[in-house]
Amino acid sequence: MDIMLLHSTFGLRPAVRAAAERLETAGHKVWTPDLFEGRTFETVEEGLAYKDEIGKDELLKRAVLAVAPYSERGLVYAGFSLGASIAQTLALGDERARGLLLMHGTSDIAENAAVDELPVQLHVADPDPFEPHDWLTAWYLGMGRTGADVEVYRYPGAGHLFTDPELPDYDKDSAETAWRVALGFLETLEA
Repeated sequence: MDIMLLHSTFGLRPAVRAAAERLETAGHKVWTPDLFEGRTFETVEEGLAYKDEIGKDELLKRAVLAVAPYSERGLVYAGFSLGASIAQTLALGDERARGLLLMHGTSDIAENAAVDELPVQLHVADPDPFEPHDWLTAWYLGMGRTGADVEVYRYPGAGHLFTDPELPDYDKDSAETAWRVALGFLETLEA
């Protein structure tokens, strides 16, 4: 499976590369574009400030340019938090997308998504300060209306970026469960 894995607002840090290695060890080809052009951040606030500085349009442009050489392959789009939001936007605009793996975040629902019956898996903390419960429920119902096959996994008590061992949000048990389920999801896409 060919996977485009997009980083969070912290930037392309070692935890993203470790996640890519985990996916590659399972037999997948993974690309991890650096949408922040080498910048990484210690706090969410610093990362969000940089995201706002470069602007949403520029960030999406960088993502589209990073994906363009590989989109003919039929990618699975994946991402962490902010990267999940961008991955969702890209996947819903790519008729060849094979799946969408969202770790710790989502985006607004596109009303006219180009992808029918796109398999989607979302892993999110419960509660999550960045993904309110009512909004997640509306998102889930909205994706269902696009024809997507949606699986939502909630992790009670985990922090927002609970799969990142370098952050205070890290929850080893939740992270291992999320990765086991996500790898199973990717296996079903290969069938």
